[in-house]
Amino acid sequence: MDVEAEPEHVLNGTAAVTYVIVLAIVIVIAVLAYTTGRSWSVRRRALIRLYAADDPRPAGAGSSPRETALARLLALAGYRRPNAQSIFGAATIGFVAIGIALSQVYRLILFGPLLDAVVNVPGSAGDVLILVLQGGPWIVFVICALLPTLVVRAARRARVRAIEQDLPLALELFATMAEAGLGFDAALARIVRVQGGGRALVSEFVNFQHDMLAGMSRIQALRQLARRIDVPYLTSFTSALIQAEQVGASMAETLQHQAVDLRQRRRENALLRAQALPVKLVFPLVVCFLPGIFVSTLAPVLFQMVEVANSVIRSSGR
Repeated sequence: MDVEAEPEHVLNGTAAVTYVIVLAIVIVIAVLAYTTGRSWSVRRRALIRLYAADDPRPAGAGSSPRETALARLLALAGYRRPNAQSIFGAATIGFVAIGIALSQVYRLILFGPLLDAVVNVPGSAGDVLILVLQGGPWIVFVICALLPTLVVRAARRARVRAIEQDLPLALELFATMAEAGLGFDAALARIVRVQGGGRALVSEFVNFQHDMLAGMSRIQALRQLARRIDVPYLTSFTSALIQAEQVGASMAETLQHQAVDLRQRRRENALLRAQALPVKLVFPLVVCFLPGIFVSTLAPVLFQMVEVANSVIRSSGR
């Protein structure tokens, strides 16, 4: 009776440890989600207060954050057509339907064979894998439902990278032409004409020109430019231009200082990434490189040990 009760006790202890691990993971995810949501809410309220005075729209024309959250997300990713929200909603509904279908296929066809393959795994690893397989339909459904949002976020990251890549060159050109005697608007027109409209930053400069032609003041147009892009480097650049415009400072010196500051920031970011590179290389080295070294160095020794063991066993058998 004691022999039969011991495996059940061990199984109960393993299940309890598994549930504790899962509960800890859920608590960590909840804390991270709460912290991220709180910081996003604070940042959102700060941006609303910042741009409230310069927003040309009337007070009741869609100024609520809930009404503009989806449009804001799509606009930051570069999707600014009038039907962008409708396309995003239709794509989300379609992928939700696909997720439901795939989750049912997983539950009816794939769950049984995968469970048979995992059930014989010893220890708590098997219990964790079983829990993951049981939550497989929900995982497939959530991934499919969030796929349009992930695509939009990937487009947003690509757009930010493109703007951060083009902004230093644009600032250098601004500073050079300002020192040569050209005004800001003339320098901007020449940069747009030379680089074309295929890049994200140039297209935003074109929108800035359209705002100016529509009668918007330069300060308000610069704030709208920073709001449309929402990149820290460009926000700092527009803030410096607004301050120079308000106090009457030299535009050439302001642009030159901004170019030097952005160059210094890029150098610091490059040094930071270079210093973080050895830490990031630890995992690929341990997982991919060291096993090959161990195999190439220890394989001959192990082979000789096996040969010696076989010869000893054969000699003792005789």
